[in-house]
Amino acid sequence: MINSDTPDILKEIVEVKKERLDVRKKDLPIASLEGLIPERKRPLNFSGCLMGESVRIIAEVKRGSPSKGIFSKDIKTAELAKIYAENGAAAVSILTNEDFFYGSIDDLLEGHNTIYELGVPVLRKEFIFDPYQIYEARAYGADAILLIVSMLDKSQLVDFKNLATSLWMQCLVEVHDEGELELALESDAEIIGINNRNLRTFDTTLETTEILAPQVPNERIVVSESGISSRGDVERVVEAGAGAVLIGESLVTSDDPGFALRNFL
Repeated sequence: MINSDTPDILKEIVEVKKERLDVRKKDLPIASLEGLIPERKRPLNFSGCLMGESVRIIAEVKRGSPSKGIFSKDIKTAELAKIYAENGAAAVSILTNEDFFYGSIDDLLEGHNTIYELGVPVLRKEFIFDPYQIYEARAYGADAILLIVSMLDKSQLVDFKNLATSLWMQCLVEVHDEGELELALESDAEIIGINNRNLRTFDTTLETTEILAPQVPNERIVVSESGISSRGDVERVVEAGAGAVLIGESLVTSDDPGFALRNFL
């Protein structure tokens, strides 16, 4: 179960996803997923790829979103992931949610197969509330997964993080406010994602990163997410303490995603 005070949009996404997951578990039981894992190569070092003197960019493959609708259903995951990897992305985030972001778990495997040899890790961007999804992420090539604090209580967050670690994956632990940041830090999250979008109002402001990033200890990695549409925005969140940014919409809506990506670096 997710938290009762979880934003309504997340509750709606989870309710729909639960129905899909029930079917998925019957079609591909968890034992079958575990059987697929040895076929995958060892995950890449997601956190290591986010470290460095200059800002690191997680470039996102997404066909749309609940707040903005469809960007393009014709996006080819392998093609776009390769463009990102060849134009400076430190990692690639792949939306696998079907009903609200028009992705699929097969997109994850396709991305993994395309850019693993280039040394660029893939993040499974999904609304994770069931351990099955974590095994599924590993079986389909994820190097890291997203955990959203507003959906999980502390014990779930720790359990899911430990399960991911046991499968050699890392976690981007996403927060939206100071209370969630406190829970993320208490869980010993190494990578803190600060979402600049308020999931109750859908308003986006970089002030969220400016408020929260200075509260994150220096040894943790801060990723600023959402609302980043220019090099100036990147510089602003880096000044606040972010070492990496996650950019999706500005790239997938560009006529030349590779050129757009380079302009953020």
